[in-house]
Amino acid sequence: MKKLLYIFLLSPALLMAQEIAVLKYSGGGDWYGNPTSLPNLAKFCNQQIHTKINTKTATVEVGSADLFSYPFIHMTGHGNVVFSDNDAANLRNYLTSGGFLHVDDNYGMDKFIRKELKKVFPNNELVQVPVSHEIYKGPFAFPQGMPKIHEHDNKPPQAWGIFVEGRLVLLYTVETDLGDGWEDAEVHNDPREVREKALKMGANILNYAFNN
Repeated sequence: MKKLLYIFLLSPALLMAQEIAVLKYSGGGDWYGNPTSLPNLAKFCNQQIHTKINTKTATVEVGSADLFSYPFIHMTGHGNVVFSDNDAANLRNYLTSGGFLHVDDNYGMDKFIRKELKKVFPNNELVQVPVSHEIYKGPFAFPQGMPKIHEHDNKPPQAWGIFVEGRLVLLYTVETDLGDGWEDAEVHNDPREVREKALKMGANILNYAFNN
């Protein structure tokens, strides 16, 4: 499976039709939140860093074999998250086979997602991603680390990760709300510079996922 996923990521022919997807999960949380986020991020990346991403974002269930068709999966929500044993095993296999998951707390997800991620990686701790990590270096520079997009609890933006054999396979962003910054401008009425900052950080995440 690892070899097959890497072929998808690296084959020049398939790069003409890269797809990214939103993760659908159980538990009652609004996995479908921020519907314009990924299409806008895809458009930004295609324009600014010359990717070729399908701007019609797919949806994939966490326990589905279709998960392995996407090099990058985005997960968001405000509430409860529940992974079955099959979900956890499928997601673990996906991530250790070259896939990448970005979990973005839309506010209210934190206490649920941390528990469920322990099912996926019982022996791997979430650790803070250092500001020296390459995900902050390009194509856009973020020397101070994760940007702050929306205020939640008056806490600094945080980036947590799970590393497997030195590779960041899962990025969990909290107290930043990147996905809100990717949405259509009229949804949250964020200033242009705030939205641009969110999109640039998103481009860095996608760039890392596609190339590592």
